[in-house]
Amino acid sequence: MKQYLDLVQFVLENGEKKEDRTGTGTISVFGYQNRYDLREGFPLVTTKKVRYDAIVRELLWFLHGSTNIHDDNLTDYTPIWNAWADESGDLGPIYGYQWIKWPRHELKEDGTCDVAHVNQVQEAIDLIKKDPKSRRIIVSAWNVADLPKMALMPCHAFMQFNVANGFLDLQLYQRSADIALGVPYNIASYSTLLMMVAQECDLIPRHFIHTFGDAHIYSNHIEGLKEQLTRTPKTLPKLEIAQKPFWNLEVEDFELVGYECNEPIKFPIAV
Repeated sequence: MKQYLDLVQFVLENGEKKEDRTGTGTISVFGYQNRYDLREGFPLVTTKKVRYDAIVRELLWFLHGSTNIHDDNLTDYTPIWNAWADESGDLGPIYGYQWIKWPRHELKEDGTCDVAHVNQVQEAIDLIKKDPKSRRIIVSAWNVADLPKMALMPCHAFMQFNVANGFLDLQLYQRSADIALGVPYNIASYSTLLMMVAQECDLIPRHFIHTFGDAHIYSNHIEGLKEQLTRTPKTLPKLEIAQKPFWNLEVEDFELVGYECNEPIKFPIAV
């Protein structure tokens, strides 16, 4: 995961001080890109321990269209969304809702309007199978009309798939990226999704391309990241996914093989 450490180093050396929504303060760089080749191993950070079980649970929670921390018992396994949820655990129409239940208003002949829902992920899978040369294989979480209703506006906002010579690539545009806490999760989550879709479409997962808008380090994360930079990356693990239909995959169907890592580093969450 040299690419991740290079990002950390670049922002530490070139980041500009900025105030932020949380009041914590950051150093940040606008515009950066990393590329991970999944044929070389599964891109999970090894210079600190990253909980892959929490990553895959959150990803499947999104894919179930969930927007409440109590759905799928998410909060029993990871507290990642707890700070933003309301008293009932609701987060508003965040990622899962937009990915799986994007609202589409349909005008009927009598002048009234029905609301249908679009499963963007399924539409992307269908397009990969039917028209792999398409440059429109896109899933967006950035629904302008719903932004005010969201507990947290999408950080990882927009993804695009690409098919070439039997390979499948996925590029993510992330408007805002917490390098210490969020980015290792984002890399692993979208790489897992790439592998899931590739398996469903009988393609070989190849490149995950991570494109950043505001890539930032919170002021209280700087020392921890400097410690991480002193550590030597270990061999990447492999991810094995059960041969099951895309929508039938469960947490137990994902097996991380050969993950060796350094001890965890505590980074406080900025809310």
